[in-house]
Amino acid sequence: MDSIRIRGGRPLKGIIPISGAKNAALPLMTACLLTGETLTLANLPHLVDITTMANLLMSLGVSLHMKSNERGDGCGGRILDLSTPMITDTTAHYDLVRKMRASILVLGPVLARTGQARVSLPGGCAIGARPVDLHLKALEQMGASISIEGGYVDARVEGRLKGAHLVFPQVTVTGTENLLMAATLADGETIIDNAAREPEVSDLAHCLVAMGAEIEGIGSSRLVVQGKESLHGATYSVLPDRIEAGSYAVAAAITRGSVLLQHADATQMSALLKVLTAAGVVVSVQEDGILVSADTAPIRGVDVMTEPHPGFPTDMQAQVMALFATAEGASMVTETIFENRFMHVPELKRMGADINIHNGSAIVRGVPRLSGAPVMATDLRASMSLVLAGLAAEGETTVTRVYHLDRGYERLEQKLAACGAEIERVRG
Repeated sequence: MDSIRIRGGRPLKGIIPISGAKNAALPLMTACLLTGETLTLANLPHLVDITTMANLLMSLGVSLHMKSNERGDGCGGRILDLSTPMITDTTAHYDLVRKMRASILVLGPVLARTGQARVSLPGGCAIGARPVDLHLKALEQMGASISIEGGYVDARVEGRLKGAHLVFPQVTVTGTENLLMAATLADGETIIDNAAREPEVSDLAHCLVAMGAEIEGIGSSRLVVQGKESLHGATYSVLPDRIEAGSYAVAAAITRGSVLLQHADATQMSALLKVLTAAGVVVSVQEDGILVSADTAPIRGVDVMTEPHPGFPTDMQAQVMALFATAEGASMVTETIFENRFMHVPELKRMGADINIHNGSAIVRGVPRLSGAPVMATDLRASMSLVLAGLAAEGETTVTRVYHLDRGYERLEQKLAACGAEIERVRG
């Protein structure tokens, strides 16, 4: 099993190109199931989760053709043609779905196009319950009959799904994406209230519009979809990954360095950039990205609470906690999205961090220095928090179980090493 070895204490300086967003690319890939024509996606990141989704789509009858890179920086911009003249298998099997929770996103489009879908209950990071019952209840409102047997969701509908007024009792990103795709081929108008407002949801909606869908309210909590009998092909580019950009912004801050996040979009990162600025990090929006500098002033602790977009993203909670472990003063980090997302805390404490958990909050008291240590990754974003801590720590840090990192960070060691980090992957 691979591990990553880091010798910390080196300020990062340079340019890090930001790849396409994994959390946008995955639903965009499943949108190919809605049309018999070709969907061409540009700026796809090269990640394990993208490969997993590609394998799942191929098992359903999708034909994939990879083209050359769109950009010449060697780390992003892959272009993929996805063609689904016919869905040849309506079952998404456990051996593929178990690797990634986003696999549930094939449910809505397959059901809408064929009238039936059988999808294994999904797997993924163990960061807490992310139930699919909100997806299923909404599909039932649209006329589907749903049963769960043997670990599979079996959904069927006579004819087309019917437009409905859907109100999510809580914000769900994948639920919004699943129902948005299903609604594009439904009969009549579908209203989705309390829809997720994440940039990745809007990215999917804009792609669906390019494919011929009629959607109002993009970017708001109410989406109104006029169903069509069919959609057509399109060419669409995946938006930059705001979580990758945010993670490298923290890398610049925690090492007290200065890094240009090339291609990053500040409009998608306002909550994080506000926290970093309050902590004493200098953030400057440039024509080609965001310059993040922390080499002139001390870093201070800041209180943070995770919330649905446009609030502070839960996917950045572990990373800023690592930063605050090295800051002056104390911080309170409160997690409101997932109930089991402090699994990185014991590992950070092994490195000398002063963190105490009280229910859904963690009290972080900054220490003068962290110390390198062997640590174990527990999920995708926790993995990154340990890498960040290792970059700042004195001595050597070895992060094991880094297959989590490979799900969400493209060429991480190369990007960090190019800015001066002493980091290498050790093949296991």
